[in-house]
Amino acid sequence: MSLFRIFAVACAALAAAAPAQAERVKDLGAFQGLRANQLTGYGIVVGLAGTGDDSLEYSTQGMKGVAARFGLSLPPGINPALKNAAAVMITAELPPFAKPGQRLDITVSAMGKSKSIRGGTLLMAPLRGANNEIYAMAQGNVAVGGLGVEGNDGSKVSVNVPSAGRIPGGATVERAVDAGFATSPQLTFNLAEADLTTAQRVAQAINASLGNIARATDAVSIAIDAPAGAETRSTLMSRIENLDVDPADAPARVIVNARTGTVVINGAVRISPAAVSHGKLTVAVKESPRVVQPEAYTDGRTEIEDSSDIRLTEEVRPMFRFAPGASLSDIVKAVNAIGAAPSDLVAILEALKQAGAMKAELVVL
Repeated sequence: MSLFRIFAVACAALAAAAPAQAERVKDLGAFQGLRANQLTGYGIVVGLAGTGDDSLEYSTQGMKGVAARFGLSLPPGINPALKNAAAVMITAELPPFAKPGQRLDITVSAMGKSKSIRGGTLLMAPLRGANNEIYAMAQGNVAVGGLGVEGNDGSKVSVNVPSAGRIPGGATVERAVDAGFATSPQLTFNLAEADLTTAQRVAQAINASLGNIARATDAVSIAIDAPAGAETRSTLMSRIENLDVDPADAPARVIVNARTGTVVINGAVRISPAAVSHGKLTVAVKESPRVVQPEAYTDGRTEIEDSSDIRLTEEVRPMFRFAPGASLSDIVKAVNAIGAAPSDLVAILEALKQAGAMKAELVVL
């Protein structure tokens, strides 16, 4: 099945689909303040099979710091060769309401010359937030999905990225983050995508179910009056999240990925009356050099004579017409009728946009 036939089937199914069904409020956005926080840290991975940082300065300093924790000190001026250790950056995400003692998954990435951290063990390292406070402690065995092998002659094979890995449950939360939702003057629900109509419908759904307590302040935020107290507000937020709302239809939009040739047209796109003709001009140049021999019994030399054949071919493709209010399926049928390639489709859509026949936002990725 060709790419455009698959595209046509998918678009036709989208166009024939039933109207958008109601969605839960929790799928449209989130309450303000209930967000994840990024944590970062610096650490040392040990136990590597000669694939570490060698004598990299900050790796050496890190190992000196680790040794100092146990009362050990290296003589001044001596930098150990650390082929079995690597300096790494640690990243994690602290979810909302995370409590001390809970476990977090962490990502460990080499920051120096280490070729692989497969089989290594991360030594205990603090994870800090944007305020430079420690929120978790990380340690554990690194699981690496990549593999790297290198020969003495310089040849090497690498699968995925062996210099980065993960430690499931490798960090322990040491401090909770106060979301502030229990003491804020009011609750605020923020939509993931700005839309005035959807914001009004969310507010109406809340008011219809829980009384006149919500109002849309803009295209994103819905302010909700709520009594103070974490327990009371948690119950209220749970009820609000599970309310059903009919979101507004998405604006007419055409998405074009210029790198892959992918074109996505949503069902809201409509075409005004327009006629389109799209041809393809092909120029072929064929070089056929020939050998020219001198006449017999002369002092001439054998020469090569250039011979070029230039041919111009233009495919004749019929013009097609869009009726008023042409839908998504009409666009696909017309484009498939002339056998347009993805690049041709992009050119047609851009021309329709410039001509004012397509009232849609054209987004090029």
